[in-house]
Amino acid sequence: MAIFSIHHITRYEYTRPVKESLNQIKIHPFNNDAQEILQHELIISGQPDLHLFNDYWGNRTGIFTVAEPHKSLMIESKLLVRTIEREPPVANTTDTAAWIIPGNELLLTELCQSERISKQEEILKIVEQIQKEGTSHAEIIRQCSEYVYLNFQYIKGITDYETTVDEILEHKSGVCQDFAHVLLQILRTIGIPCLYVSGYICPNKNGMRGEGATHAWVEAWIPDYGWAGIDPTNNTWVLGNHIKLAAGRNFKDCTPVKGTFKGSGRQQLSVYVSVGYEDGHVFEEMNNVMMEQNQIVSDTEEEPEFIPGNDQQVQQQQ
Repeated sequence: MAIFSIHHITRYEYTRPVKESLNQIKIHPFNNDAQEILQHELIISGQPDLHLFNDYWGNRTGIFTVAEPHKSLMIESKLLVRTIEREPPVANTTDTAAWIIPGNELLLTELCQSERISKQEEILKIVEQIQKEGTSHAEIIRQCSEYVYLNFQYIKGITDYETTVDEILEHKSGVCQDFAHVLLQILRTIGIPCLYVSGYICPNKNGMRGEGATHAWVEAWIPDYGWAGIDPTNNTWVLGNHIKLAAGRNFKDCTPVKGTFKGSGRQQLSVYVSVGYEDGHVFEEMNNVMMEQNQIVSDTEEEPEFIPGNDQQVQQQQ
């Protein structure tokens, strides 16, 4: 077991005052058998009322509105969490029927469906290389993760939250979000139920890509084991150095912060994350992004109200 202190600040600065800002946050971590939340403090500028609920995927989700004009918005999360190390999956059944979980067929069916992409033939070729008769489910998942790790370059700044799997396959590079999306496409093509997961990656003696920043990985269902996290960015099972914030089909289900507002100004986003280890060592990451104005925006699931505004959903994960 290890205890980590995580400080996560999302700050928006606007060139002109904006108003009627509606925001959604998914930065309340899971409290489960892999991580124990010891303390969590959330501070939002202006102290707006926060409505909390669990979404379709079980993510603790918050919604708040800032009605008065403002030139900045800060969302600050202070978290103290204990991770509980888990044994890695071992060789298990090779029976493909074992993927199905009784009572959850509808959800599992949804999580097995791959995206429609132009380069699906390339994905099928990858699957042909990996999927061999008699290989256990755990080993197939591990080999798929290893393929992404070995064949895609980790390069920051060349993709964003709108980058498609086709585009990632084209330039063979990106960050953790991109690695996770490619792995999801491969696993779902095989028929393996899997989830996109967002969270943090914590310091490790061997060093990991993305330490001290928001991170993304995949959870796949393994018979006789359950949901197993696997990190293709670092080619490792998730066993005790990852903190889970949210899960879903893809990044859009797990966006840490997103929202809309009325206003004609431009906005600057900065994301600061620090992860402190028990020995006092702290990893820090700061990202600044200038976001262009969008003419019309709505992130709600209802019929959109067409008003001038800006979309505050951006890639935070590295």
